[in-house]
Amino acid sequence: QVQLVESGGGSVQAGGSLRLSCAASGDAHSGYPMAWYRMAWFRQAPGKEREGVAGIDRAGTTRYAEFVKGRFTISKDNAKNTLYLQMNSLTPEDTALYYCAADPERVVTLLPVHLYWGQGTQVTVSS
Repeated sequence: QVQLVESGGGSVQAGGSLRLSCAASGDAHSGYPMAWYRMAWFRQAPGKEREGVAGIDRAGTTRYAEFVKGRFTISKDNAKNTLYLQMNSLTPEDTALYYCAADPERVVTLLPVHLYWGQGTQVTVSS
């Protein structure tokens, strides 16, 4: 079982920045080290479906949703088993509950098909 715990959310004004973190812990899935996991950030605003924001695979290949390209950066520290999301130039449309997800599959995806999920961290952007 793998546990994911997000942190770093908060309230900011439009144009501001936040850095989200996702700490992974627990037994690796079938012997897979956490560094081999694909991981991703998703978000869900009230009344809307969960949507993929950014993902990263074991090799460090990243993928971004169009609406965050140039503003958000996903990264991970394998030694710390921690995933990050640097969010710049935030707008009120970025307000949502942000989730971290992970599993031992190879190909990065922004579809919500991951095996493990965190509880989320709230991001609120005011105009």
